[in-house]
Amino acid sequence: MLYCRRCGKEINDEARYCPNCGTETRGTHWEEVTVAADDLIGRVRQLIAEGNVRRIVVRNEKGDLLLEIPVTAVAIGALIAPYLAALGAIAAIVTRATIHIERRDVEE
Repeated sequence: MLYCRRCGKEINDEARYCPNCGTETRGTHWEEVTVAADDLIGRVRQLIAEGNVRRIVVRNEKGDLLLEIPVTAVAIGALIAPYLAALGAIAAIVTRATIHIERRDVEE
């Protein structure tokens, strides 16, 4: 399952372009991790430290969007604090969350 890096809509794995907004799908890939609420903030911090992340999207058990952290916030440390505070509030109201991670493809 892939998500468009521009509009966030779910797209077919084989699609070269997003049918919703037309953005090219190549150059990045998505990973999905399900975590308990207690691990949410720690896992997001770990992802940010790993680098190569363009966007982090947090969804609840039903698939509803809870928070989206763009690459600009990840790149600039001072901007990440409000996102981590929001994650703390989210962790208080959900039992499990799914983290969708958009990463840049490694060029060979």
